[in-house]
Parts: sequence; structure tokens; C-alpha cells
Amino acid sequence: MTNTLPTTQNTSAAAVPAGMPAMVDFNHLFRRPDVWLAGGLICILMMMILPIPPFMVDMGLTLSLTFSVVILMTVLFIRKPLDLSSFPTILLIATLLRLALNLGTTRLILSHGNEGSSAAGHVVEAFAGFIMSGSFVIGMIVFAILTIVNFVVITKGSTRIAEVAARFTLDAMPGKQMAIDADLSSGLIDEAEARRRRKELENESNFFGSMDGASKFVRGDAVAGLIIIFVNIIGGTIIGMAMHGMSFMQAADTYIRLTIGDGLATQVPALIVSVGAGFLVSKTHTGDGQTSIFGQMGGYPAALGMTSFLLGAMSLMPGIPKIPFWILAGFVGYFAWKMPQVHRQIAERKAAESAQPPVAISEEPIGRSLTIDIIRIELGYGLLSLVNTEAGQRLTDQIKGLRRQLAGEMGFVLPAVRIQDNLQLAPNCYVIRVKEIEAGRGTLRPGMLLVMDPRGETIALPGEPTTEPAFGLPAVWADASYREEALFKGYTVVDTPTVITTHLTEVVKDNMPEMLSYAEAQKLLDELDKEHQKLISDVIPSQITVGGLQRVLQNLLAERISIRDLPTILEGISEAAAVTRNITAITEHVRTRMARQISEAHTRDTGFIPLITLSPEWEQAFAESIIGEGDDKQLAMSPSKLQQFINLVRQTFDRHAMMGEAPVLLTSPGIRPYVRSIIERFRAATTVLSQNEIHPRARIKTLGQI
Repeated sequence: MTNTLPTTQNTSAAAVPAGMPAMVDFNHLFRRPDVWLAGGLICILMMMILPIPPFMVDMGLTLSLTFSVVILMTVLFIRKPLDLSSFPTILLIATLLRLALNLGTTRLILSHGNEGSSAAGHVVEAFAGFIMSGSFVIGMIVFAILTIVNFVVITKGSTRIAEVAARFTLDAMPGKQMAIDADLSSGLIDEAEARRRRKELENESNFFGSMDGASKFVRGDAVAGLIIIFVNIIGGTIIGMAMHGMSFMQAADTYIRLTIGDGLATQVPALIVSVGAGFLVSKTHTGDGQTSIFGQMGGYPAALGMTSFLLGAMSLMPGIPKIPFWILAGFVGYFAWKMPQVHRQIAERKAAESAQPPVAISEEPIGRSLTIDIIRIELGYGLLSLVNTEAGQRLTDQIKGLRRQLAGEMGFVLPAVRIQDNLQLAPNCYVIRVKEIEAGRGTLRPGMLLVMDPRGETIALPGEPTTEPAFGLPAVWADASYREEALFKGYTVVDTPTVITTHLTEVVKDNMPEMLSYAEAQKLLDELDKEHQKLISDVIPSQITVGGLQRVLQNLLAERISIRDLPTILEGISEAAAVTRNITAITEHVRTRMARQISEAHTRDTGFIPLITLSPEWEQAFAESIIGEGDDKQLAMSPSKLQQFINLVRQTFDRHAMMGEAPVLLTSPGIRPYVRSIIERFRAATTVLSQNEIHPRARIKTLGQI
């Protein structure tokens, strides 16, 4: 393998007959692009300072047209803007070349304009004769239209797009940098990939920042072209009359023809470059790219081939000097033919030098990385027996039972629970995640029982003291042989799958509003009986959207109110939507319609609803603290007053909790949402009802007052 490449090279060298000149190795042509670029800039600067003959002007104008067409074709063929990240530099070079040619043609027009229409070169003469159709008035109109199109339409739009792209790219940089750091920290990418992405992000910001400024080149070039046109016309007319004894009409006709021809010869390439700049900044996909101008411009042989064809076709125009166009068409065409061979040779050489062919890395579709598990249980490897053995099937069976239970009690269909192992966890640890965010965790002892005393007393069994993960109660991990003794003493005994299921139940109930997505709300509507479809069509979307219904259902689930009676909820929405569009007000009206269900849910075994009422003083205080109208209503109570209220609620409910009571706080309908918003921050389990939510037939028992 190592001897193949030298042998091939020697054979190729020997195949060249003696005395025949070797072909140019184009691999060496682009080894020093900096020297070529510096030489080209020096030539452009010399054109600005020194007078140049008409033949050089013809070559320069032809080169400018060729360069602009190559730019446009390259922009059309690239897939993303950063594939041509050197475009701002290219734009500057093209602008400098046109300005240098403008100065050269201006010098020739003003100094030799009296000699005839070819004083500024045959290209200017051809544009002045062919495009102007023998009338300088037509030429002026065509030139004015081209300038307006370039300056007002294309250049202005490109400049605005570049400004907006630069602004949004720079604003998004911190977020993209944080995303890269997060992927690196989570192990999704390695350090090399992180460096590559940071470099790509840096190139992107530099590119769009440069394009914001480079777009001003095109605008300035158009303005400079207009100024030069007026200078040539006025100055040429004065010179023709004062120095060459020409009449006003003769001088105006001669110098206007030359000036308009010069303007057209330079504005056409400027228009092409402006179109290219507009296409580039309009591309929406960004990516990494080379920084070498010659490497990028020569990397698309199809663009060079189309440019060569266009130059050959333009040389057939009447009056166009064929030699400059044919020379450049042949030169560009040869490059278009040669570059694929050069690229193929480079690829073959790299393949020969590599010890082994690169192994294609199969990566899963990017769409899978965007998928979020609604709810997931992660198990340490010590708990895998809960799902990997026949005995462990109880966990999955209990989760299935939980889904049925929630559907029957709350009307909420729990999404599928994903169970997976996580080697980063402790062996006996588990984590419950809701939408990838940790919502609870605990530690289990497989094969042992979790024993708790419902009276809160010390557990008189040998074992490992612990805390029950779902409610934070003191407990003990005891051996399975103590089950009968624990039950005899009145303790609560649960096994490890039940511990996870109980914890999962509480996590789900706490996060039901977040898990009720738009799709789930739509699914609830689709699964209603046919007899309710007319109700759905009347309410949705004329009175409320599916998104609005989703928010109402989320508000109900946030206070653990069952949404199983969806027809009643829709009827309540229909009634409230005729008066208000406020989701909170609609929810309160729906709660009133569901008074029987709410009252039944809070009726204790004694047949009564235990209540703690709000005193008239606090009712008035809350009512006076509500400011705003309609959807802008909000509570504006002083912090000291709020703290006093919180302390009273905490003391009252703690006192009744010690007596084994879990009362409901009763308020007036107008202030219930605001009272609830305060209480849920420190006693989320406390129920707050309004007087309208107590069914007339419900039996109540007042335990106290705040």
C-alpha cells in the first residue's frame, strides 16, 4: 500500500515524452492565494493612480463582468451562506475594481473624448452604441432604470436583510453557546465537537457582522457611479467647448454617449453583484465554510462552466471586442474542465495516504433527539429486577392499574410511562422525571418491606430507619418475615413496587396540568360520544379554541378536580363565553356548574364537608386589594397584610390537622382565585372553595373562622 503512490507518480512522469513541456500543475496554483490577492490589489490601486490605455480598460471591464458573473453563479450554487464566508472580501474587491475602472474611463473620456466614440475603449463604445441604440437619450433612460433597480430595490433590500440577520445572529449567540456547553456537560458531544461548533458559531457571527457592513459597499458604489456620471457629463461638455472648440450640442452628444456607455459598462456588473449579494443574505441555512477566496470560487466547476459559456455568447454581440471575451472564456472554461480532475486527484491522494478507510458512523435520526418523554422512571441497576423478572412484572402491572385509576377518577389519561435504566444513579435509587425534568426520587431496598405507622408513633420493629419518598413520613425498611407482625400492630406495609407506584401517583397528580397537552385535549374531544358532537361543534372553535379548553382543563386539574364530566365543562364554557373571554372567569363559572361533583369529592365519611370560613374583615380586605378591570385584574395587597394572612391560615389549619381534620377554606366567589393563588404557595394540598361551589343539598360543618 505504501509503495503504490510513488510508483504511480514515477509512471506518470515517465509517460511524458522528452522535449515536450510538462502541463501546469494546478495543485500548486492556489498554494499562495495571499500573493495572488496582494498582486491583484496592487494592480487595482495602480489603475486608480496611473493612466491606462484603452486596451487595458477593455480587459478590465471584461474582467469586472466576468468576476461579477462568477460571483452570482457561485452564490446560486452554494447550499448555505457560510460556504462563501469570504463574500464580504470578494464584494470589496469587486467594488474597488469597478471604481478603478471608473477612474480610468473618466480619465480617458475627459482627455481623449474629442477623438471619437472609441476614446474610452471598445467595450464602452459597444455599450454606448448597441445598448443606447444610437440615441444618448435612450442610453440615459436605460442607465437611470438600471441604477434605480440596483440602488433602490436590490441594494436597499439586501442591506436591510443583512442588518436583521446580523442583529438576530448576535442576539442568539449566548443561547447557542449555552446549548453547546450543555451538550458537552451531558456527554452528548466530545471536546473536539464542541470546539468545532464554537468555531462554526464564531464564523457565523463574524460573517453576518461583516455582511452588515459589506452591504454598504454596494450602496456606496451606486452613489459613486451617479456622481461620476454627472462629473463626466458636465466636465466633458465644458472641456469639449473650452479646449477643443466644439459646439454645445456636439460636446454634449459626444461626452454623454461616452459617459453613459461607461456607466452602463460598470453598472451592469454592479447590478449582477448586487443580485448575488441579495441571494446570499436571503439564504436561511448557515454552516461552516472555507475562508479561502480562491478555494471557494474555484470549488464549483459548474459555475465556471456557465460563466465561460456566457462570455462566449456575449462575444458574438455586435461591436463587442471578441479577443478579451474569448481569452477569458477560454481561461475560465479550461478551469471548469480542469478543476474536477484536480479535486479527484486530491481525493485519491488522501485516500491512498490514509491507513484505513473512514468508518461511516451511523447516527440515529435527529428527530429522535427532539422527542421528550412525558413521564419516565429511571432505575438504578439494583432495581432492574422489578421489571426484568417475572416477579418484577408487578411494577408494570401497577402502572397499568394507575392509568386506569386516573382515567376513572380524574378523567385524565396518563401518557405511557417509560421505564429505563440509568447507570449514573446509585444501585437502589430511582428518579421520576416529567418532561425530562426531575420531579421526585427515592431509595429502595429490594426484597424488603417499607413499614409506616399511620399514627405517627415510633415503629417497634427492627430495620433501617428511612423516610417515605412520596409524603416524607418516617418509616422503616424491615425484613419480609416481619409482615404479619407489622400488620398485627396496625402498621402500613408496602413492598418496593408499591412505593414507586405511590410516589408516581403523587407526582402525576401534582403535574397533571403540565402533562395535559394540546393533543391530549383534542383526544378527549374526539373520544366523546356521538351524542355530544353537536355540543362540541357549537362550542369549539366559535366560542373557545382547543387551546382555551386546554387551559380551562389545566386550571381544574391544578386543584385536582376531575375533568371526566367533559360535557358539563363544555356547557359551562358555552355559558361563560357569552359574557367573557377571560380563562380564569370561565374556569370559575365551570366550577360553579360542577358544584355537585366538587361537594361530593370533599364530603367526609361523616357525611359533612368540614369548612373554615373567611371572616368578613378578610373578605373585604381581599376585595379592596383587587385592582384592574377585566383581564387585567390582579391582587395588590401589602406584604405585611399577606404575611399576617399566611400566618393565620397556617396556624388554623395546623391546629385542625393535629385533631385529624382536613377542612376546606370557604370564600366568596369574587376573591376565591386570588386566595387560592396565595395558599397554594405554602399549603398546596389545602382546598379553597367558593360559596357557589357548595351544592345546596350538601351538608356542611363549620369548624372555625379566619
